[in-house]
Amino acid sequence: MHQTDARPQRAVSIEPTPGRAAPADPLRRRLLAGAGAAALALPGWARAWQPAAAYPDPAVQVLDPAFEAYRLFNAGVERIATGMRWAEGPVWFGDGRYLLWSDIPNNRIMKWEEETGAVSEFRRPSNYANGNTRDRQGRLVTCEHLTRRVTRTEYDGSVTVLMDGYQGKPLNSPNDVVCHSDGAIWFSDPPFGIGGNYEGRKAKAELPHTVYRIDPASGQGEAMITDLKGANGLCFSPDGSLLYVVEGRATPNRLIHAYDVADGGKRLANRRVFLDAQGGTIDGMRCDADGNLWCGWGMGEGKDGVMVVSPQGKRLGHVHLPERCANLCFGGPQRNRLFMASSHSIYALYVNTQGAAGG
Repeated sequence: MHQTDARPQRAVSIEPTPGRAAPADPLRRRLLAGAGAAALALPGWARAWQPAAAYPDPAVQVLDPAFEAYRLFNAGVERIATGMRWAEGPVWFGDGRYLLWSDIPNNRIMKWEEETGAVSEFRRPSNYANGNTRDRQGRLVTCEHLTRRVTRTEYDGSVTVLMDGYQGKPLNSPNDVVCHSDGAIWFSDPPFGIGGNYEGRKAKAELPHTVYRIDPASGQGEAMITDLKGANGLCFSPDGSLLYVVEGRATPNRLIHAYDVADGGKRLANRRVFLDAQGGTIDGMRCDADGNLWCGWGMGEGKDGVMVVSPQGKRLGHVHLPERCANLCFGGPQRNRLFMASSHSIYALYVNTQGAAGG
């Protein structure tokens, strides 16, 4: 039997959607009843955060004139939920008009409904889930720290284990996950979730820090990258020809590496450094339709938020947030709304681009 977190449920604060009255359903009332306690858990500077009173939102900073094309003058950063301990792995379900994300230390996956703004628990316990994505059939794929595996949630709600070991040894703690256009599942497997008992359970790593590919036909996993320190965030370019990988323990700075995807998606070639964070903290990332990388960024006041980087590696813009952004995704009916999982909270921003299909 898997050991699960026995902590009492942590309250979630639901941020009202601008211009929309709050729904009076029982679940929302129960969540709101504890929202005050959750808000008190936030740092003072995050608790005091308020959306911009006027447009354009000063939180959306232009670093290069090219970013003007992606910034909407009359859209600002919104906080749609708060009260998590560490928010990660957001994924959009357009068919249901809802967002899922992981609250790792609280051992649960959360859900936000676009139509009502309601926030609820989607899955608890979640086995300390971290990264989430959807496969090409629209099914939820999840990285789990506690069980050290990658799973797929079927249409009927049952869970299928896609991979939990390699060459007879258990995985470390699967972290981020993406799906290539050929249907292959790629995920990173650093030891972050087994380093202690806060985001999983302390255990010894038996495998290198690896990026794996699960073949869509055979279901077999293969190690694709084994020489990065703390392989973390993953992202494909819009046409699937490039894989971007964050090296989370590179020194002196975190790095994003770029690889060519070769041999019909079954091999990587021509590794090069795409971006040196130069004191920033890169985590998860996603591409827009033009190939720009939107990267979770920190760490520290003035740095926290999302950094937007061109396909040539030039910093274009910075979405400033009061909390460090760990991961993000595009969603909404037009895939033009950026959802940012940021420490205690989920923030959203409409942008003048669309997320790459399948991202």
